[in-house]
Amino acid sequence: MTRIFRALLNYFIKGLLVVVPLGAAFFLIFWIISRIDTSLNLSSELWVDSKGRPLYIPGLGILTVIVVVVVAGILVTNVITEPIKRWAGRWLNRLPLFKFLYSSIKDLTEAFVGEEKKFNEPVIVEVNEFGLKKIGFLVQKDLAKINLPGEVAVYFPYSYSFAGQVVIISSDKVKPLDKNAADVMKFVISGGVSGLD
Repeated sequence: MTRIFRALLNYFIKGLLVVVPLGAAFFLIFWIISRIDTSLNLSSELWVDSKGRPLYIPGLGILTVIVVVVVAGILVTNVITEPIKRWAGRWLNRLPLFKFLYSSIKDLTEAFVGEEKKFNEPVIVEVNEFGLKKIGFLVQKDLAKINLPGEVAVYFPYSYSFAGQVVIISSDKVKPLDKNAADVMKFVISGGVSGLD
């Protein structure tokens, strides 16, 4: 009986190792998509059925987001010129709170998917005299503008989070890692259990 119980427990644990990550990933994706769809779905405001009740069309919110993003990409690439971009930038800079939020979100988005990705230089930094090291990403190579010559800015992402911390440190304590930046980010975010194959 104990042998059967041990075998079942072993199968249960192995099943957990497969089901929990898959289930959590699918649940998170489903939750994000359904939240976006619910928030941006205007079908109930635009259409009613034959009895006058609001008509909800699942997926219309996601479709709206995709269409808006593609149209914005087409306009920015083919229609909107540099003078118009500069004019819009000056106009947006006059709105203090909006300027802060817009520029922060824009910089963060460009750091991951823009033409000039910011998290593409993985580094290892020795942080104390006991040899403790942290993995991060070099985000600023020259801080002379803020009177810190010879210093660099390194971003340290937190494990199991999208948050992180920026640290100013002497450039001689920073060593480049000869690894793919995406693999290093996956390694750090996963708590060191995946990514460096």
